Amino acid sequence: MELLLNKEKQVVVVPRKTTRRKKIMRNWELYLFVLPCLLWFIVFKYVPMYGIQLAFKQYIPTEGIWGSPWIGFQHFTRFFESYQFWTLIKNTLSLSLWAFIFTFPVPIIVALLLNQLTSERYKKFVQTVIYAPHFISTVVLVGILFVFLSPTSGIVNHLIVLFGGEPILFMARPEWFKPLYVISGLWQETGWATIIYLAALAGVSPALHEAAIMDGANKWQRIWHVDIPGIRPTIVILLILAIGNIMNIGFEKAYLMQTDLNKSASAIIPTYVYEIGLQRAQYSFAAAIGLFNSVINLIMLLLVNRIVRKLGGNSLW
Repeated sequence: MELLLNKEKQVVVVPRKTTRRKKIMRNWELYLFVLPCLLWFIVFKYVPMYGIQLAFKQYIPTEGIWGSPWIGFQHFTRFFESYQFWTLIKNTLSLSLWAFIFTFPVPIIVALLLNQLTSERYKKFVQTVIYAPHFISTVVLVGILFVFLSPTSGIVNHLIVLFGGEPILFMARPEWFKPLYVISGLWQETGWATIIYLAALAGVSPALHEAAIMDGANKWQRIWHVDIPGIRPTIVILLILAIGNIMNIGFEKAYLMQTDLNKSASAIIPTYVYEIGLQRAQYSFAAAIGLFNSVINLIMLLLVNRIVRKLGGNSLW
């Protein structure tokens, strides 16, 4: 309930539900804009959650999800005791950490450098060039990797041979899987990821830069003391979201880059779920592994968000 003063300056108790209803009616246009997004999440994110029960059942197609028998945590125990468990965890975490360490800070650096360009034509040209790879599909990107890195006809190996080296089987050697995955992702997504940082930099007041120039600050000092503090809330929010998805490494590119020879490094949880669930039709077991992966991500998200909130930063809630 809320306390309001009427014209006679008497305290009037207004029910909270009535106040909330009035606020909604006053801003009904804004809620109408939110409605399609809300419906999308309900239909495609929350309704399918009823399938989570597959992880605790022995799914029988003829019986359906509701008719299949409950078996508790047997699928989770089977996964934890599997000889592949630690290999999958190690590969998934190492690939995610590699990708995070290199792909998270680079867009920030690129956005800061682009923001310092004085020529608008050159700035737009650079943005167009670095944005373009984002629109290349993952299938085409991996195809380019196979063509360029081919041991017989690839341009990279031709250059290696030209300088006296031996051809390298890039797509067959496990030690090359992670570098190729990260470098290709860096090339494809860096430009697109700079957009949100450039938008945040546009909100930094020019008066702060003018005051810094009056105090004798050079460009690097203005970047460090004006630009970076100005976009720090954006960086923190994106950092929390990135850590919350630390186990959700991209399935498509990892699966397309996977070969029989590099599988010791390319076997990760998403590709294993695809192999178990769709290729071997072990739907309940695959659902259990996917649920385990999601729970780890949720725990990481809550933990990092709590740490940031305790430190006084900009948390998600």
